[in-house]
Amino acid sequence: MRVLKNLFERNRNWAEKVKKSDPDFFLKLSKQQSPEYLWIGCSDSRVPANEIVDMLPGTIFVHRNIANLVIHTDLNCLSVIQYAVEVLKVKHIIVCGHYGCGGIKAAMEDKEHGLIDNWLQNIRDVYRYHQDRIDALQDEKEKINLLCELNVIEQTANICHSTIVQSAWKSGQELAVHGWIYNIEDGILKDLNVCITNLDEMSQRIK
Repeated sequence: MRVLKNLFERNRNWAEKVKKSDPDFFLKLSKQQSPEYLWIGCSDSRVPANEIVDMLPGTIFVHRNIANLVIHTDLNCLSVIQYAVEVLKVKHIIVCGHYGCGGIKAAMEDKEHGLIDNWLQNIRDVYRYHQDRIDALQDEKEKINLLCELNVIEQTANICHSTIVQSAWKSGQELAVHGWIYNIEDGILKDLNVCITNLDEMSQRIK
């Protein structure tokens, strides 16, 4: 129970499979980290960043939390963004939510959940901004999925308003912020048509 032998066995099998296709893969990977993408996603175990886009380790720098939030007081997330932008020089920041998100569902429920309610309040704020639009829908699943989308868009705005990204744009650094959402039911990503690449675009599209 303590050792979880099955996971170690799976790890060895995976490593051997990778080395068969590219014998020097891990040697090359150990010498540098130069991903072009920062992925900010949900902690949900069904939404693994690399697997969704079929990319190997070393290609995506990842930060995950409940409901893929980017909060201006979250030093963990901001530190990840700063390292990705200023040190790794990523060219793309992707906020990827997913339909049917448990965090979104919990935020819409009229009951207490304990400590996590402090975190969920950020989602409830997004709901409050768009309450008329969401409440106009009759189907509960549609309401949740719309809030999942609106939450992604709000988090991309938070990234664009961060001093880290604004400083990068002011210095002329090539950097795009994207908003995507993933459908667990069919495995397909959807582009929410949010792609901000500079301060002018931000002022035009994000308030």
